Amino acid sequence: MIHKVEKYVESIFKNDTTGHDWYHIQRVRRLALQIGKVEQANLLMVEIIALLHDVLDDKLTNDKIKSKEEIAELLAELPLTKLHIDEILHTIENIGFKGGNGIVLETLEGKVVQDADRLDALGAIGTARTFMYSGAKGQAMYDPEIEVRSEMTYDQYRKEKSTAINHFHEKLFLLKSTLQTEEAKRIADERHAFMKQFVDQFMKEWNEI
Repeated sequence: MIHKVEKYVESIFKNDTTGHDWYHIQRVRRLALQIGKVEQANLLMVEIIALLHDVLDDKLTNDKIKSKEEIAELLAELPLTKLHIDEILHTIENIGFKGGNGIVLETLEGKVVQDADRLDALGAIGTARTFMYSGAKGQAMYDPEIEVRSEMTYDQYRKEKSTAINHFHEKLFLLKSTLQTEEAKRIADERHAFMKQFVDQFMKEWNEI
């Protein structure tokens, strides 16, 4: 069952250049299973949700409706109940940060994978992914004339001009406080501290005369 989902997801993300590649999916899966084991979640559901967590992200798919139909067909071929399939689809459709406007997931499995996904946006790898994504989208690494946004709609978050460094303030520094499981909070401490140190050093070098 897992192998079938793996092959489907790998075919979509194996050539990604935005930081949402197959290796990102695998890291989120490992983190989710680690957190899920501590939190006593349903690990099969955790693994399936982790593998599929990016397939309905509108910044990564050109046709969200078609993608959802494909996933529903894939899941229908697996020994899952309709309740489980509906839960998986609802979770992966609502797992994103969405400019801070995302919904709070109700199931433990959803919380576990959401935390794992957010952890991969933190630390050294999260920092590298931020610059990779900004480069792929044609954004500057930093521009002092582009102000950090403290509040924004989902459309503004997706479409307005920003920078890699602004992204730390607009999203990454906020993620630690959104984590819902104790294991994820524990892992986040070191990663959050690293990012703060990185941005401080970046700004120090930027402003040196």
